[in-house]
Order: sequence, then C-alpha cells, then structure tokens
Amino acid sequence: MTADTRGQHPNDRTSSERREVIVVGGGQAGLAIGYFLARQGRDFVILEAAEEPAAAWRERWDSLKLFTPVRYNSLPGLPFPGEPGSYPGRDDVAAYLIDYVRHFDLPVELGSRVRSIRKPADAYHVELADRSYEAQQVVVATGPFQVPFTPAIAQGLDPKVAQLHSTTYRSPQAVSTGPVLVAGGGNTGFQIAAELAGAHEVHLSVGSRQTPLPQRILGRDLFWYLERTGLMRKSTETRVGRRLAGRDALIGSSPRALGRQHGVQLHKRAIDAAGSTVSFADGTQLDVGSVVWATGFRVDHSFIDVPAFDADGHLVHRRGVTEAPGLYFLGLSWQHTRGSALLGWVKDDAEFIAQQINAFRPTAQAEGRAERMPR
Repeated sequence: MTADTRGQHPNDRTSSERREVIVVGGGQAGLAIGYFLARQGRDFVILEAAEEPAAAWRERWDSLKLFTPVRYNSLPGLPFPGEPGSYPGRDDVAAYLIDYVRHFDLPVELGSRVRSIRKPADAYHVELADRSYEAQQVVVATGPFQVPFTPAIAQGLDPKVAQLHSTTYRSPQAVSTGPVLVAGGGNTGFQIAAELAGAHEVHLSVGSRQTPLPQRILGRDLFWYLERTGLMRKSTETRVGRRLAGRDALIGSSPRALGRQHGVQLHKRAIDAAGSTVSFADGTQLDVGSVVWATGFRVDHSFIDVPAFDADGHLVHRRGVTEAPGLYFLGLSWQHTRGSALLGWVKDDAEFIAQQINAFRPTAQAEGRAERMPR
C-alpha cells in the first residue's frame, strides 16, 4: 500500500492526517453534506464504517419500497431517476447513492469505522483502528438507525424458536414454518407482517399505536399534501412542530386493513417470553415458531468523548449545532423537521450545517497551530 498524498502511511498508527472537515458516516446525510463541502472547496473526507457503499440500504428486506415517490427523493444536485410518481425500491436507492458518490467524486473512505472522537487541545482527533485524523470541524452523520434493538424478553425464547431482527429479514422464504410473530407496530412491522402473511400464519404485536395515514388522497400522494401545507418543514421550534416531533405514522397501512386483507392477527405489546410462548400485555399468550423483531434501533454516540451531551447522555444541539465549537450532527430524527432523517429532505439541514462550517472561525491559538502543522 502506498502512502497518501500527505506522506503518511494509512496503516501507521502514529500518523495523523489533517483535514479541514471530517464527516463520520457515508449514508444519505454524509453524502448530502459532502456535496456542499465540495462546493465550498473544502479539504474533507467522509468516513464510512461499512465495507461497501450504501450498505445500510442493501441490508433491508428485498421487497422494501419507499413511502415517498421519486419526485421527493433527491439529494442536492442530482435528481433521483425514474418516473416522478413511482415509488423506488431498496436497490433503486442503493444504486442512486452509489451513483451520487461517483457523480460528484466524493472522498468516501469505506471500511473506516470511527472508534472515538476527542478534542484534547485545539483540534478534534478522530481515531480509527489503523489511523487517525485531525480537523477543526467534525460532522457526525451516522443517523438514527445505528444499533438494532431487540428487547430483553427475547432471551427467554427457546433456541428452537427462530429469531430475526428486521435488519436481517430478507423474504418470507427465510422464515421457518409455524406461527410467526412480528413484534413492532411501526411501518416496518406492518410491511413485513403483510408480506409474510402470504405464506405463513402471522401475528403482529403492537405496543404503541400509530396514526394510520393513506398513501394517496384524492389521487395525490400524501407527501404532496404535507409539502403543500408546510407540515414537512415545521420545525421543532414551532408549536406544531413540537406537537408532531417524535410521533410516527403508519403510511399506507392500518390495523384493520392488515387483518381484513391479509389475515394477520393483532396482539398487544409483547411483555414476556419463555420457551416457545410469548405473553402479551392483555394477558393472552401465543406459541410461536419464529419471531421477527421489528423493534427499531438505538442511537449510539458512545464513541464521542466531547462535552455535547447532558447528564443523561442526550445530545444537546440546536439544529445539529452543538455547544462544542466545530462539532455538528446531521440526519437525526426530528433534528429540525419531520424530514431531517429522510432521503429527500436531509439536504435542508445539510445546507444549514454547511453554512455554519463556512462561517466557523477557530480561536487565534487554534489558527496558529493549524498554520504550523505540515500539510
């Protein structure tokens, strides 16, 4: 392996490469901010933990389709291909993201998992297993879907009961015979339950019910109305935004339709499991052959050793800007609006963060240190 353009070997653990900006995460948020940084002429790098591009999308189930039509799925600078009213699938999104990187020649480094972010002095130190970076500014664009969450009750199930998280579910053929429980009443749970019902006896456990919304209303897509009414851009600083923040909706699905059209049997929240029996909040029980945990994800910021969190470990920010100078977050759910974590709207927050990066002025001490560092 040859040395990089700065004369530092990538596998030298003592080396520290210098950039103006480091972006952590090469998904849709990281690529969106990369577009704006490239337009500013920044010296930056996008560090992606996965070994292949668009890995997060490739890991979703085979039949996944977006709720948003093509016309609303573009990242900045490059239209999403296809008929504007059609709904892209998993592979369509992955292909678009790969093409986006190539089109703008974005400096994405695959297989580059960040182990820690620290700021021991004037610059941020971003540590990987085989190298490190220093930068005055860092954008954490790892998004809200980082660590798959499976509830503790899963440990009580017999090993003979097949268990999958939604991230490892691909198709009905991968699920064993016998009654299947899908645990999780969000869009993912409803979609997987409907698909499985074609080949299995399916049960769906719903903890917190979400408001069902039709995909289309009077011939127009739901998101046409959300855009026209301004609801997609209501921020968390508005009264409406605060009321909506954190609330999800079932788009194109409903408990009644799931039972009537697909024969899926609904249950309350799953609260316990022992052997092959799952117990629900209303006292009922079900013997299962397999379980698909559509129970979502948890955000993991444990690798960030910078004072940007409150006493309970929650990130403190205002539209992704933290109190730690030069540290930003991008792509979080309801970071600013309903669209903050969505493919077609993350560009709004990305442009805002790019403006903050452009306006950033390091301290005089940091400026002097940056001038002394070899380029």
